[in-house]
Amino acid sequence: MNYAIGVDIGGTKIHFALVDKAGRIIRHEIVPTLAGLGPEHVMQTVLGGIDKLIRQGEEQIAGIGIGSAGQIDFATGAVSFAVDTLPGWTGTPIKQTVEQRFGLTVYVDNDVNVIAIAEKCFGAGRQYEHYVCLALGTGVGGAVVADGRLLRGTSGGAGELGHSSVQFDGPRCSCGNYGCIEMYASGTGIARVALEALGDDDASNTRGLSAKEVLADWTVGAPYAVRAMGVVIRALASAISGIIHTFNPQAIIIAGGVAEAGDAFFAALEKEAAARTSPGMWKDCRIVPSYIGAGAGVIGAAAQVWHYAEERSSKQVSL
Repeated sequence: MNYAIGVDIGGTKIHFALVDKAGRIIRHEIVPTLAGLGPEHVMQTVLGGIDKLIRQGEEQIAGIGIGSAGQIDFATGAVSFAVDTLPGWTGTPIKQTVEQRFGLTVYVDNDVNVIAIAEKCFGAGRQYEHYVCLALGTGVGGAVVADGRLLRGTSGGAGELGHSSVQFDGPRCSCGNYGCIEMYASGTGIARVALEALGDDDASNTRGLSAKEVLADWTVGAPYAVRAMGVVIRALASAISGIIHTFNPQAIIIAGGVAEAGDAFFAALEKEAAARTSPGMWKDCRIVPSYIGAGAGVIGAAAQVWHYAEERSSKQVSL
């Protein structure tokens, strides 16, 4: 069976895809999560999207893989904890509900953990046994792979690197901490920092400002964007230095929309991170962009089906 269904559940949208064993998306659909309508609505959307993919073709499906925002108990496939982007999502028995509906093997993990699997199977992680994924999107997520294995922690919360503080008296984060890297390097964080950097510049430019616009303005040297991205890069480099000193990885793989800022962003980030990191640790690590890009979440979700089937057959423990 060379096909699996992948589902990537986020706070604003859900991505469904039929994926082949080479990591290629055969067909897909993206629908709004409408998380405010509650977890029952979200699960009905998930079930409906999977059912639609199955009915659209005649492929034999090997299984279903799901990545979800929040802390996931990998053994049960239930949500251990979720923040307000998915209200009421904590406790949702994702795996049990989907298995009962479709009678297929189902795997569920955190959304950035499945990006790490995508990179391991098809992308930048193929050449590494020790790496960290940072997903810079609406928030900042993380996943840690050591000796080829994902670190999940007690309740599935290992790798929540976006909530590491880089400024102890910085702005209050939704997690309750202060100065988290998410407040600086996420899409919303970049927009926040940019609004502060505008200062006395034309106030009309602040309406609807997005991270994408800030990054575009930075590439052409707009003064406010240069100031803002200076703060963002210093904050992110500080977090990366801490990650390198903690995990001694071979690579930091940067995924998400912010990672598409281009070579200038990575060059500036590497320069700042190198200046903040012990030379003995820095020399063994690279900062690289995600190989797979925007589809990494749904591809990695599907890849769980084959990855863990191979693990069982070989009786090896990895990821």
